[in-house]
Amino acid sequence: MDRAPEPHAGWTFLTNHSRVLAAIAQNHTTRVRDIAARCRLTERAVLKIIADLEEGGYLAHVRQGRSNVYRVAPDSPLRHPADAPATVAELLAILVHHESGRSAAATGEARKAP
Repeated sequence: MDRAPEPHAGWTFLTNHSRVLAAIAQNHTTRVRDIAARCRLTERAVLKIIADLEEGGYLAHVRQGRSNVYRVAPDSPLRHPADAPATVAELLAILVHHESGRSAAATGEARKAP
């Protein structure tokens, strides 16, 4: 069931497209359901974003049994002219670094809990 995440008012620094791409880059066999939960989006929104990323040449997938295996195009340039000449790989490097710091902080907090 597609459970709508809590609403967010205002703007954010990252787009939902970048969040979904980062989730896929960290796990190439992740499920749409897991991406939706991680990015706090509906599954329908994630499917639309994946379609956008595939149409733009930033992402491709291959069916393996009942699962999808995604391939990110790391050398693709970012879409906005102001971001030139940055690539998807450079963006993902920043986001993965952020995620690893966040995971380490969560692990540290879990160890502190009684």
